[in-house]
Parts: sequence; structure tokens; C-alpha cells
Amino acid sequence: MARERWGSRIGIVMAVAGSAIGLGNFLRFPVQAAQNGGGAFMIPYFVALLLLGLPLMWVEWTVGRFGGGFGHSTAPGVFHTLWNKNRFIKYFGVIGIFGPIVIYIYYVYIESWLLGYSLFALSGAYAKCADERSMAAFLHSYQGVANNEFFSGMGAAYWFFLLTFGMNALVVYFGIQGGIETVCKWGLPILFLLAIALAVRVFALGAPDPARPDWNVANGLGFLWNPPDWRALTDAKVWLAAAGQIFFTLSVGIGVILTYASYLTKKDDVALSGLSAAMTNEVAEVILGGSIVIPAALAFLGPDGIAKVATGGSFNLGFVTMPLVLQKTAMGNIFGFCWFALLFIAGITSSVSLAQPAVAFLEDEFGFTKKKAVLIFALGTFVLCHGPILFLEHGVLDELDFWAVNFCLVFFALVEALLFAWVFGIEGAWTELHVGSDISIPRFYRFIIKYITPAFLVAILGYWLYQDGIDVLLLKRGAYSAGPIAPADLPYVIGTRILLLALFAFLAVCVWIVWRRRAKETAA
Repeated sequence: MARERWGSRIGIVMAVAGSAIGLGNFLRFPVQAAQNGGGAFMIPYFVALLLLGLPLMWVEWTVGRFGGGFGHSTAPGVFHTLWNKNRFIKYFGVIGIFGPIVIYIYYVYIESWLLGYSLFALSGAYAKCADERSMAAFLHSYQGVANNEFFSGMGAAYWFFLLTFGMNALVVYFGIQGGIETVCKWGLPILFLLAIALAVRVFALGAPDPARPDWNVANGLGFLWNPPDWRALTDAKVWLAAAGQIFFTLSVGIGVILTYASYLTKKDDVALSGLSAAMTNEVAEVILGGSIVIPAALAFLGPDGIAKVATGGSFNLGFVTMPLVLQKTAMGNIFGFCWFALLFIAGITSSVSLAQPAVAFLEDEFGFTKKKAVLIFALGTFVLCHGPILFLEHGVLDELDFWAVNFCLVFFALVEALLFAWVFGIEGAWTELHVGSDISIPRFYRFIIKYITPAFLVAILGYWLYQDGIDVLLLKRGAYSAGPIAPADLPYVIGTRILLLALFAFLAVCVWIVWRRRAKETAA
């Protein structure tokens, strides 16, 4: 069976950029910046981009293309190809399938909220919500976790979930060119147009309240770009937050880019394409994402608005703060629709990428057809999605997000970096990276990739274990909370962790079955 290929260079760049440009660009980035002092956050952010983001982007593009030459599109096969003398390394590659599946099973549900809210904005369903309390009540009622003030149950949310889930499955079914590449080539230009429209509208606000001239868009931009409080740069948490945002926003350390790059040919460029995808994402995040939320919050809500962004979290920002702000503008329903449509497109270009590693594993290693692989993936994840849907209020979604993003992502990236620079060897890796390349990467990146990037990753993992990890592992505190887990939530947290262990074990057994069968075929 012939391997799938991308239709064009712009197609693969748009697909990888689409994977990276997600909810984190427009929701997580403003929250992280607000929590970590604005300008004080941007310096370690760009340092992390140069020392972590770009090196890991090039690593994943290179090893993905290399593994694809041997018929492997997922981490177990690619890792085994890189170090075939080690019989255990393929099991570390399981994380590259496990992580995307775990993110997918809650990401699609959040994505479906955006589809629903885009229609609610047009219809004026939440137009009567004039303050933070009522807007939050609307969200909780929609989710089915609180009262029925606005919805009689979670029926509306579930129908939007079914529609969104079906759209994702359909895109993946149509394959690399006909599905993912087509969606990203159309979706990203629309996303950028919507973001530009929102940014222009925000810039036009100036100072909406003449009685408060300091509440203006310029001061909102200044929050990010004015010289920082240099003392904040001595706080390790600011550096860790910046590194985490770079990981999250570029989709490195998940295994998705590795899978996408496996569909390249040996002569396809990975150096310039990887850089182009990363820079496209940074424009979306820093230029557009940084020009909408924080300036709008300061213009309408003042300095307290920035504090609300910092303390409210991504959900509160996306579904409470921004709808309230946009309602205060002329044609607020139209711009509310633009906001949620923008986020939905960002979500679906990311979620389809999360599905591809598992589908590719079933195709490559088990020899399933695309139809059968997508059907198996859809049935399995549909069942798993009901954990965060039914038990959202008990912290299941937070638990899934923590282990998939905060832990697996960093650990997987560390394994990739060590394999690339130390097992494959930096000389061979550097040569492989530049095969078919239109640019020459500065040679100092050899040193960064071999020493700085792995050391940075070890430091992140070590600091997490020292500061929070032991308490989280021993259930002394919640994944994202400073306090202990609520007794009512504890069974759900334990159940979620058991489910995660079972899922990882199942995937590891699948890898074992494949390699055992392959060994028998070779011996015969």
C-alpha cells in the first residue's frame, strides 16, 4: 500500500502551523503573560523559543522524515529505527501516541463549546448576561455542571459535541491531502482574517471611557511590551511558565509533528519548513493573540481586567471575560461570533493532528485500511471522551490535561532530543537535518541541540518533581491546585489515573504484539 504524501510544501507548513495554532495562542498565552508580569514574561518566552522551541521543532521534523523513509509514521517505529539495538526504546515511543489520544479526548469537547458559542453569539443567546456572574452561570448551565437557569441540561452541549466529533473523524478519514491539508489550507487564512478583524476592532477602541483615559488599548499593549520589572526574571516560575507555553504553543514533544513529517520524501526540506511553521505560529500568538485579549481587557475593565485574566484561567477568559468585553462594542454579536469562530477553527486544525498518530500507527504497524483505522480510533476515543463530559466538575479534565501536557510532553521531548543528538549522533543528525534544505542553520545550534536543550528539559522535570511532583503523585494535592483534592473528587482523580495507566499499558501491548509478529516473520 503506497504511503500518503503531502500535496505541496505550503500544505505541510500550513498543516504543522495548524496543529500548533490552537486555543493556547489566544487563550493560554494571554493568561500566562498576565500571570507572569507581562514584559517580564516575554524575555524568557523568547529565550525558550530559541533554546527549546526551534531546536525541538527541527528535531521532530528530521526524525519524522527519517522514520517515514522506513515506513514508520509514529514514535515507536521511528525510535526503534534510530536505536534498533535497544529493544526497549520503542516503548518510550508509546508516549507519542498516548499523549495525543489523551489530549484529544478532552480537547474535542472544549472545541465543541466553541462551535456552540459561535452560534449563541449570533443568536444573542447570552446577550442578557451583563456581568461576570451571569456569564459564568450561562457557561456552567451549558456544561450541565451547575443550574438550569439557561439550559434544562447538557443536551445542547452534547449535540454540539457529537457534531464536532463527527467533523474531526471525517477530516481524518479523508487523509493527509484530502482531509488535513485541505482543512488547514482553507482554515488558517480564515483564522488570520478573523484575528486581524478582531485586532483592528480592539485598536479602534482607544479609551472607551473618557472618565478613565488611562484605560486604553495603548496601555494594554504596553503591559506586554514595556520594559519589565527586572526582578521578576529572578523568579524560576516565570521561566518555567515561559518554557511550558513554548512547548504548548508549538506542539513539540507531543508526537504530532513527527507523524506529519513522516509523510515527507527524502528530498523535502525540513529546516526551512520547520522554521516557517514555527514563525507562522508565533505571529498568530504574539502579534495577534497579544493584540486582542489584554488590550481589550484593559480598555474596558481597567487594571482589574488584567487581574481577572490572570486569575480567571483560560476558560474564564474565553467564555466569560471576552464575551462580556465584546458585547460592549458596536456589532458585539458579530465580533462575538468572530471570536468563537476563530477559536473553533484553531481548535479543529489542532484536534485533527492529535488524531493522526494513532490512526497512522494502526495503518503502518497493523496494516489496517484508512477506513478501518479511523473507525477503530473514533469508536475508542468516543467512549473515552465521556469521562471529561460526564465528570467535568470533578476534575477529570484537569487531570487528563496535566499528565498529557505538563508531564508527557516534556518527558517525550527529552527522549527525542537525546536520541537525536546522542544516539543518532549530532554529526549524522546535522547532516540529515540539512538534506534537501534551502537554508543553513547556524552551527551554534549544534551545541544548543546537543547540550542546552536536553539540560533545559532535565531542569524543567527536576524542578517540577522537587516543587510539586511528589505531592501530586501521592495525591496530596490536585494537578493544578495548591490545596488538597476535595474528598468528593478523589475517586474520580484516582479513577482517571487508573484509566491513563490502563491506556498506556494497552498501547504498549499493541507495540509488543507488532514487534513480536515482525520478529516471527523475519525468522521465517
